[in-house]
Amino acid sequence: MTASGFRPTHVVPPHGLPAWEAPDPARPTVPLDPLLPVQLVERRGDWGYIRCANGWAAWVDGRLLVAVPDDPPAGGEPDGTADPRPLLARAEQALADYRAAVEDLAAGGLDGEAFEARTQGLRIGLVVDGASMWLYDAQEGRWLYGDGRRLSTYATDRSVDGVDDTGRAPTRLVAPEGER
Repeated sequence: MTASGFRPTHVVPPHGLPAWEAPDPARPTVPLDPLLPVQLVERRGDWGYIRCANGWAAWVDGRLLVAVPDDPPAGGEPDGTADPRPLLARAEQALADYRAAVEDLAAGGLDGEAFEARTQGLRIGLVVDGASMWLYDAQEGRWLYGDGRRLSTYATDRSVDGVDDTGRAPTRLVAPEGER
């Protein structure tokens, strides 16, 4: 379920991020997953109050959040040509696999250890807001923005200071003319 009016303003850094119930280091809560899209709602010094797509909120070190562009990537960019359907099909299959494991666990066919083994490696991320979609590509380790026709890289956990382990040059964020 997506919280009403959710539009990501940041993503969690590639290695995840600790979170707190209040802007107080003595009150930790569940850490945030890498590259999770979040909405920065409030700042108090270095603290940032964030909200996730499902409505869950927490305080984080706001200095570590990775800002995303105000607008999604332009549709005419060269890397914005990927057809979203294959990635949506993979996400759909991963969700079906997870759902089947949950059903088996609920029916008593799996214990906790078997459930964990069966779901290990499954990673799904999807936010849909009207025509806009943010979809996590677990194979490539990146979030993509989609407008229904094409996908463009939105954030990546790949190296940005050289060639990544696939041998390809990494995605680079480039400031528009006049903002350099």
